[in-house]
This record gives sequence, structure tokens and C-alpha cells, in this order.
Amino acid sequence: MERTEKRRDIRSMGIKELEAAAQELGEPKFRGKQMHEWIWKHSATSFEAMTNLSNAFRQKLQEHYEFRPLTIDAQQQSTDGTVKCRFKLFDGNVVEGVLIPSTERAEDRLSDRMTACLSSQVGCSLNCSFCATGFMDLKRNLEPAEIYDQVVMLNRISQQVHGSPLTNIVFMGMGEPLLNYRNVLGAIERITAPDGLNISAKRITVSTAGIAKMIRRLGDDEVRFNLALSLHHTHDEARSKIMPINESNSLDALVDALNYFYDKTGGRITFEYILFDGLNESKEDAERLVQLCRRVPAARVNIIEYNPIDMARFQKSEQQRRERFVDYLHQHRVTAKVRRSRGKDIDAACGQLANK
Repeated sequence: MERTEKRRDIRSMGIKELEAAAQELGEPKFRGKQMHEWIWKHSATSFEAMTNLSNAFRQKLQEHYEFRPLTIDAQQQSTDGTVKCRFKLFDGNVVEGVLIPSTERAEDRLSDRMTACLSSQVGCSLNCSFCATGFMDLKRNLEPAEIYDQVVMLNRISQQVHGSPLTNIVFMGMGEPLLNYRNVLGAIERITAPDGLNISAKRITVSTAGIAKMIRRLGDDEVRFNLALSLHHTHDEARSKIMPINESNSLDALVDALNYFYDKTGGRITFEYILFDGLNESKEDAERLVQLCRRVPAARVNIIEYNPIDMARFQKSEQQRRERFVDYLHQHRVTAKVRRSRGKDIDAACGQLANK
């Protein structure tokens, strides 16, 4: 049956709505709970998959409601094992998600991590000058189920390609998560729910370019996931040139918001810092970053290698200057790690997602 505007996406309905819908269609109330389990715990994307419901009831559901699942429009695998997917949405729009395998040493043992990098919007409105997505127009927000589907599909790919399930989730794909606040938190609620994917919130990190009032709202909502701030510069004027959002969200405002978030949640805070050649890699830049970390005592730093894009002329910092920068942070007792880019050969690395 072709989709009509009168049919509602069944995955936008809560359990009470599903129970009411079942009764309206002449079924017992408990059918709503069954549908809820199929939708979230079993990740059903069609009424045909709900095999413990009668054919007659499933037909009625299809007449009144619909599923709007993601499909994989294209898939690429990097030489380093990274997998990028272009997901097609029900309305023809596309977004990208990435599976990032990595092995890290933690507490003197090797730990395999399988990280899903998720998108939260089709395009982006923030216009960060070093990010490929920032050169796209914002078309719309993703719905909770569309975010959820990315996790389900990337987990399936992780098991097929690497023989391991997902261990971590980062909202570092296309879009600004805090400008799709309700839907992102709705998706995380289902991802972490025991009757959903049951993934620990402590294994989820939401990354933001820096919207102070929304960071405070995360604190008020006492979220349990971690937060990353895409920092990339420690001087307001310079940061505003590469990240226009800074014009209305100064570093002072962000510091206050981050401390508020930590006081309310105790969640981990990370400064993401891309090193650009000649832009933010000097000793003075390192000194300012140390001072900023002292103002947000809970924060740690991820140093990220810049990944070139066609639309911008930035260059990555040379290895010697990067090492000198990181050494300075360590000497001043700042917890800092260098994150190696993965998936560069398929444009899947940080800042490269643009539906190419």
C-alpha cells in the first residue's frame, strides 16, 4: 500500500497510545504492549514482522499506520575496517552513519571498541568552516526512530563485518544534536531502555558545537550520557571565525554551562580540539587550553587530526608541532589523547560527512 499523509508513523507513538490504538481497532489493550516490544526490543520495521499478531489485525494496522524505516542506500568499507553507510529516509533525504572499529589500551589490557557515529539532522545550520556538513543546507531534523535505526543497522554491520556488537555510540555525524534536542533525547531513551537496545548511557557521547542554554538544559534534565564540546580554538574572536555559533555562545558562557552540566549530572566532559596548521597549534594556544581546562576541572581533551575537505583550505598540523602541543598539555596535568582519524579513504573521518 502506498504511503498517505493520513497514516501516522507507528513508531512515533508511546505505549499508552499503542494500547489505545489496539482497543480502537477492536483488540485487547495488551496488544499495545506487544506492538511496543516488536517496535523497539525486536526492531521491527514492518507489520509483517509482528508474527504473534493475527493477519487481520496486522492488516488493520497497515490501513491506519505505517513504518518509515531507514534503508541502506550505499555502503563503503575502508582499508582500516571503518564502514560508512548512506541511509535513505522515507522522504528521499539521505544521511550518513559510520561504524568505527578501534583497539585501545585501557588499564594495561587491549579493549576492542566498535563505535557507531550517528547523524541527528539532514544537513546542518551552523556553517563551521572546516566541516563538510557545514556547507550543506539544513533540511530537517531526524525523528527518534530514524536515529534508532542507525544504531540497529550499524550494530548489524558490526557483527557481520567484525564479529562484534557495538560497544559505544557518538552523536558526531551530520547535524547539531542539541538543535534536535527532543528527538535526540527520545532516541537515547529507547536506545538505553531495557525494552529497547539496553545500551548503557555511559557508553553514549553527544557532541555539540556549543549552545550554552541547551547544555544547561541537559543538566536540568539530569541526563546520564557524556558530553563533548567541539572546541577547536580558545580565543573567542578566532573561534567565531571558524565556528559562527561562538558569536552568540562565548567561551565564558560555555564554561559556565559545562560546569552547570557537570554539577547536575557528573557526566564526563571532553573538549574536542582539531589541530590546524598555523591556526591553533602555538604554545600560546596550548597555554589557553590549559587554562580553559582548569576552569572546567572535569574536562579532558581529545586532540584530533584534521581531515581535508574540498570546500576548505585548512591543513592539518605537522606531527612535530602536534606532539609538542600534546606534550605541553601533559606537562601541565591535562588529560589529553590523540585520536587517530579512521576511514579517511572513504570520506568517513571527522568532518568529512557530506553525502558524497
